[in-house]
Amino acid sequence: MADTLIAPTRRATARLPLLDVLRGAAILGTLMTNVWIFTSPGSEWGVLQGGLTSTDPLSDPSAANIAGTVFRALADGKFLALLTILFGVGLAIQYDSAARRGNPWPGRYWRRAAFLFVEGTVHFLLVFAWDVLMGYAVTALLVAWLLARSEKVRRRAMWTAGALHLVMVSLLTLALVSGSDDGSDASGSASGSGGPDPDVVALYAEGSWFDQVAFRVENFAALRIEPVFSFGLLVFLFLLGVRLHRAGAFTAGDAGRRLRARMAGWGLGLGLPLTVATTLGGADFFAVGRYGVAPLVAVGYIGLIGIALDRLWLPKPLVTALGSVGRTALSCYVAQNALCVLLCYGIGLGLATRFADTGPWWVMGLWAAVSLTLVAGSWLWLRRFERGPLEALQHRVLRPGR
Repeated sequence: MADTLIAPTRRATARLPLLDVLRGAAILGTLMTNVWIFTSPGSEWGVLQGGLTSTDPLSDPSAANIAGTVFRALADGKFLALLTILFGVGLAIQYDSAARRGNPWPGRYWRRAAFLFVEGTVHFLLVFAWDVLMGYAVTALLVAWLLARSEKVRRRAMWTAGALHLVMVSLLTLALVSGSDDGSDASGSASGSGGPDPDVVALYAEGSWFDQVAFRVENFAALRIEPVFSFGLLVFLFLLGVRLHRAGAFTAGDAGRRLRARMAGWGLGLGLPLTVATTLGGADFFAVGRYGVAPLVAVGYIGLIGIALDRLWLPKPLVTALGSVGRTALSCYVAQNALCVLLCYGIGLGLATRFADTGPWWVMGLWAAVSLTLVAGSWLWLRRFERGPLEALQHRVLRPGR
């Protein structure tokens, strides 16, 4: 599973470059959502206190507000779901590799999951509270076990996990809508104040790095709520990635192209209108948009990017750029968050405070600047090395014989 975030093996380099391009798009797309966390008051804790709520574009139809709303809507949850699907694809590839070699499964796979969990824990504590790697590591252990079971068992597990997740999303949405109807705060505020805690805002604007680490430790349970809440979705998307891989969605040939066309048609045809509806519905429908509609759009993105590659719509420099990020995805994921910390928090340049209340343009510009840095850095690194820095560390720690 962790191999979806590391450079492909030599055997994999001959296949369609779609997987590398998708990984790159998923990493940069995830930053499209996370950049708003870094630049908002209260940062990581502000997410739990309604600090990321955007202005209704119907009440404020300014160009800046519309651009910011569209930027968020196209990214929120979509690329995270795409990344999750790709983890499932990577896990399926590893299973197939083990089967070809006659190796037992899951065998020593637990070591990969343990390494990813440790890596995610360090990332959570030292860099970014909304880390995804810890949740992926736990999910991977379950899905790895399911890969050794029958197709019937996997299918039941996939749809049961998806159904339970939709029930949770529905219950949360009903609670938010009911809270709005009776006049109470429906923003999801953990404190009931309807806005970020001033002390936490000051922590990220003026506090030390050690203070921020201590804050994450003290509030570990609350800051880890997303992977717990979305565990059913993670299982569903991992298994969806397995199914898509085995159906040939990432391979060259007519069958793969037809499947990608269907994915784009259904995913975007249904997902984009629903995204518009949940966006206009406001904060009450945040969970539906991020955890319900987003996976549908992610499937559409896979199909659309695949079609663009098949038909040579993407310029070669763009394919190279996304592929470079994709081949060093784990390193780029951690690096983009570390860069945003140094650029936005008071321990660095403090841009979040300097540009507070100046509108969304600078936030989107920050995303573009960090993305270009990652593209340039990954391309230059791969000219000299086979793997990204964290990918190389992972390979060294997990190589046979250790």
